[in-house]
Amino acid sequence: MSKAVPEMAVDGRALYSKITWRLIPYIFLLYIVAYLDRVNVGFAAYDLQQDLHFSNTVYGTGAGIFFLGSVLFDLPSNLMLTRVGARIWIARIMISWGVISTCMMFMHSKESFYVLRFLLGVSEAGFFPGMIIYLTYWFPTQERARAVAKFMTATSLAGVVGGPLSSYLLKLDGVGGLAGWQWLFVSEGVPTILLGISVLFVLKDGPSKAGWLRPEERTWLEGELQRDKERFGASTHHKLLDAFRLPALWVLAGVYFVSQVGVYIVNLWMPLILQSFSHGGERDAILIARYATFPYLAAAVMTVVVGWSSDRRNERRWHIAGCLTLSAVGFAWAAWAHALVVALCAMTLAAIGLWSMMGPFWTLATSMLSGTAAAGAVAILQMIGGVGGFAGPYMTGRLRDATQSFTGGLYLISAMALGAAGLALVARSKETRAIAENEH
Repeated sequence: MSKAVPEMAVDGRALYSKITWRLIPYIFLLYIVAYLDRVNVGFAAYDLQQDLHFSNTVYGTGAGIFFLGSVLFDLPSNLMLTRVGARIWIARIMISWGVISTCMMFMHSKESFYVLRFLLGVSEAGFFPGMIIYLTYWFPTQERARAVAKFMTATSLAGVVGGPLSSYLLKLDGVGGLAGWQWLFVSEGVPTILLGISVLFVLKDGPSKAGWLRPEERTWLEGELQRDKERFGASTHHKLLDAFRLPALWVLAGVYFVSQVGVYIVNLWMPLILQSFSHGGERDAILIARYATFPYLAAAVMTVVVGWSSDRRNERRWHIAGCLTLSAVGFAWAAWAHALVVALCAMTLAAIGLWSMMGPFWTLATSMLSGTAAAGAVAILQMIGGVGGFAGPYMTGRLRDATQSFTGGLYLISAMALGAAGLALVARSKETRAIAENEH
């Protein structure tokens, strides 16, 4: 047992600030690159449809098949991370997906599109759940929503960075004999490989390996993390099977499934939804890529605000439900819209709701379990979310080809988001009741 540290020997607030500034900017950068490699196909969608003659169904299937590869390997990948450590495993994941992302420049048919997107999902499997678990090594529950929220803003800021960057790269069409979309994939894949190598030198596997923490800070932090597990019941769950036996986990899985259907409709279809209100053509496609940055920027700001509010009130379920309700309103408004500006505002509401729920959601999910069970629970949620990630783009493409309109798909996800909001409010178990008692 660690030697006790006098309460006044360590300033907890200063220590969490120190950890935040040391870890969050770096893993934030890693996730921006990860997310950009995952969703850059959305910015390239118009060019792919023109150059490779992909139908909406082909594009939706290829965009979504990434998640089937991820679903199959998320759990074993996350369990491997707990065995070999975050540093080595995250580096392996990033290098392999960087290679596959770069190889996307060579696709020439729908079959090669499907294969490469599937392999991209396989290679990236375990990255996001691994990073969520990694944050639990450093932040107790009462600090975690803000940390997760700051980390999760990378997914929205990837859209902010991705829009202008992708529009610039698409302009390189014909340079060096490559199409603009080929420049897009190679220019965003190679940096991932380099960052993956850097992980081996930057990330530490936990507080005990962090040379930048003083001994008394390590001892104090480990004590706080242990007390946090005991307070919320996580210390009673250590085996992988415990994750499968937790009823609240499956309720949260339903919520996360719907959220990921919505997230990847925004990520992979929003440029084409906005494009449907324009006159078409390459110039409009580049402008749409720029317009699409606004929803992501608004979502980034509100993700941090909602995470702060959730931690301040120590409340999770109502924050999740409120965010999902907002996204439902946004999708319904987008289905009704008849002008580009209205559609852009509507998709902004949807994006704000979907991204802002992530801080409270992952804090609630990771407060229930610890050890291998926690790794398994996060991987289970990510796997089910991956099915949603496939279902959203595929469903949208099929409905678009069948009806020549995005309206049906947008109304459907709006109704699903409302249902998920109700589901979030009943995500109660022994562990979540303990959290609720502390809320009051």
